[in-house]
Amino acid sequence: MLSFDIIEYQNRLSKTKQRMAESGIEVLLVTDPANMNYLSGYDAWSFYVHQMLIVIIDEPQPIWIGRYQDANGAKATTWIYDENVIAYPDYYVQSSVYHPMDFVAEILKQIGQGNRYIGVEMDNYYFSAKALERLKQGLPNATFKDADLLVNYVRIIKSDQEIEYMKKAAKIADEAMFKATESIYAGVRECDVAANIYYQVVSGTKDYGGDYPAIVPLLPSGENTSAPHLTWSDKRYQEGEAVIVELAGCYKRYHVPLARTVSIGKPSKELEKITPVVVEGLNEVLHSVKPGMTCGEVESIWRNSIKKHGIEKEARLGYSVGLNYPPDWGEHTASLRMGDPTVLQPNMTFHLIPGLWFDNYGIEISESFRVTDAGCETFTDFPRDLVVKDPFHRNQHGGIIS
Repeated sequence: MLSFDIIEYQNRLSKTKQRMAESGIEVLLVTDPANMNYLSGYDAWSFYVHQMLIVIIDEPQPIWIGRYQDANGAKATTWIYDENVIAYPDYYVQSSVYHPMDFVAEILKQIGQGNRYIGVEMDNYYFSAKALERLKQGLPNATFKDADLLVNYVRIIKSDQEIEYMKKAAKIADEAMFKATESIYAGVRECDVAANIYYQVVSGTKDYGGDYPAIVPLLPSGENTSAPHLTWSDKRYQEGEAVIVELAGCYKRYHVPLARTVSIGKPSKELEKITPVVVEGLNEVLHSVKPGMTCGEVESIWRNSIKKHGIEKEARLGYSVGLNYPPDWGEHTASLRMGDPTVLQPNMTFHLIPGLWFDNYGIEISESFRVTDAGCETFTDFPRDLVVKDPFHRNQHGGIIS
């Protein structure tokens, strides 16, 4: 069930250990499910309970620790030996008395790791304050260090195989966006559009299926387009409304996000005015990106482009994207924002989202791209413009109706 050759996993582990050595970390406790997948291949919906991958700097294989009923999943999806899969009993699960980190601490002591420099992912959705507290109680002779984003930065440059998976995710994103724009017209319920998107994202293409995305489809409509992270209701669309559609194709946990804005009927004056500004700035950025630039320099191109029109954007322009699990498809490393010193390198991948949100309307037209040896290439092919729909008839081709 491995998604990559074992040699690729071993190379990832080697790079991780190099970063551990540079940070003075001897034992790394990996709790981010994307990082667990990246290093071991582990892939299951078990991250709602405590689990981790333990990387020991002088041991050839990591150790997986998780719930007893998930151990067979670890044996099935990882490249590590079965004896390195260690399960805790179910009485540790969501207990007010026992905690899985008590079990982890005991294992670390038993294998002689209880007095080492231990790195933990401090700012991670899946590592709680109580988890750290119980680890410290169980390992009083250990020295804990912040290893937040250590593996994430190993992930930031993709292998050729990862890029191929993202290209497959991109085709799914294109088809899902066509399905979404085809579905939106006056009288249709928002929830039915969401259902069509989900069907297409999971069904994938005729050649390969899709996976569940780390973020649900975001579908604010009308004045709610000023709030980009709203989802959907059972409200019916009305003529004259705009709808923002932000989704992602996902293949083997690799994401390619894509956003477009749909006008049901004639666009408002605000959208007619702002759309060419967004498209112009987006194109200027894509034409300018090249290896050696910093993320901050990329953002400045966008900022200067919209400044000509008297507009400023408060939020970042984009972020590194790829392998992930809920609740986010971003990698939490490089951001396309003012002052970010991250230097672009080939096979870095970003979601470039020059969304603008005002008091009572907003617009999103985004692209995901890969940095190449000479510039960049976008993953998807969906028309880069405002999608204008006949208000009462389906657009059979999902394209732009003028």
